[in-house]
Amino acid sequence: MQRTYIKDLKNKIGEEIQISGWVNVRRDHGKLIFVDLRDMTGMVQMVVLPNHKEAHQIAEKIRPEWVLEVRGKVNQRPDNMVNTDEENGEIEIEVLEIKTLSEAKELPFEKKAELNLDTYLDYLPLTLRTEEKQAVFKVQARVIQAFRTFLMNENFVEIQTPKIIGADAEGGAGVFEVDYFGNKVFLATSPQFYKQIMVGVFEKVFTTGSAFRAEKHSTARHLNEYTSLDFEFGFIKDHHDIMNLENKMLKFMVDKLKENCQTEFDLLGAEIPKVPDQIPCLKLKKAQEILKKEYNENCVGEPDLEPQHERWLCEYAKKKYKSDFIFITHYPVSKRPFYTYEDENDKGFTKSFDLLFRGVEITTGGQRIHDYNILKKAIKDRGLDPANFSFYLQAFQYGLPPHGGIGTGLERLTARLLNIKNIKEATLFPREINRIDTLLNK
Repeated sequence: MQRTYIKDLKNKIGEEIQISGWVNVRRDHGKLIFVDLRDMTGMVQMVVLPNHKEAHQIAEKIRPEWVLEVRGKVNQRPDNMVNTDEENGEIEIEVLEIKTLSEAKELPFEKKAELNLDTYLDYLPLTLRTEEKQAVFKVQARVIQAFRTFLMNENFVEIQTPKIIGADAEGGAGVFEVDYFGNKVFLATSPQFYKQIMVGVFEKVFTTGSAFRAEKHSTARHLNEYTSLDFEFGFIKDHHDIMNLENKMLKFMVDKLKENCQTEFDLLGAEIPKVPDQIPCLKLKKAQEILKKEYNENCVGEPDLEPQHERWLCEYAKKKYKSDFIFITHYPVSKRPFYTYEDENDKGFTKSFDLLFRGVEITTGGQRIHDYNILKKAIKDRGLDPANFSFYLQAFQYGLPPHGGIGTGLERLTARLLNIKNIKEATLFPREINRIDTLLNK
């Protein structure tokens, strides 16, 4: 008999079927044994009657997370037993035969138990199986899918870029060194150089993949390995073209989340954001003036924003513009990577931006220098040797158009979408200063 997925059982009332999945819970009511079985498509209640002796004997032993193959009959529940609040609440599987595919040891805690973060992370192979955690990563999968679909519809080409690189896009700060057959190389902090090179090939490119930051943070918003959603494209006028495209992309993404993930948002008590037709935009200097006026925080002249500043600016954007998002532009040349384009009308400041969303920076982007000689000088001005960037610089020697792009942290975006406080809970298997799967100090 062929397997039936649980989501399709409603169409097989009165039929004999075979289903497979994990035991979610077992409940004994006298001689009746009730088992909730789940698969990738849903959950259904099964009942094991004492007259099916062999199945009943097996059911007496099973525990949560046992993996079963079940032959049974799909029955309509009596009217007084229908549960309209429950998935498949109008049907029940009368178990005829049970085959145990895999046993599970006794769980260390109830799956619905409130856990501290370390315990949650210590037991990820188990804790990820809860409905709530499944919801987080279903949403995350839809975010990536929407990112990819939107850009392909805009004639972007997906590329795959190396994660082992000879020179770092950030100039060697905060990178993991790797021994590469006796040579010192690095784990990529971003796909930046390769995106720019590929603008000279395809004009419009995007990529999704891991990025690595060797920064000794231990906060609720930092990871040492994260997933970066990047795009880069040519023939732009300035950074506003990039911001407008991201604005359009976010609207598309949110529409797809409404279409596919409302159940997950409801389960997690989160609200799908509204993306305005034009996300509000402030220069850094103006944003700092607002912080001083509205929040009595004098950070005017500082080269960057602190986390609390980002939270206040998002609060301001929500109140002033009814937007969960706000762009902050024109960070100082000294604060941005060497390839960032200086605003010719605002010397010392760049045509770059951060996108803040619900209190956290989720995107960094901007226009890049496309002139070979200016770029080479910018490298030297940072005290770096252009010879170390010769492979990258080739693209500029052979002609690149004005171009720019973004990098968005997938885990930060997921966390903000779902109001998850700690980014590690929006990351499948977090890499951070204290652990790689298990605690490093154990």
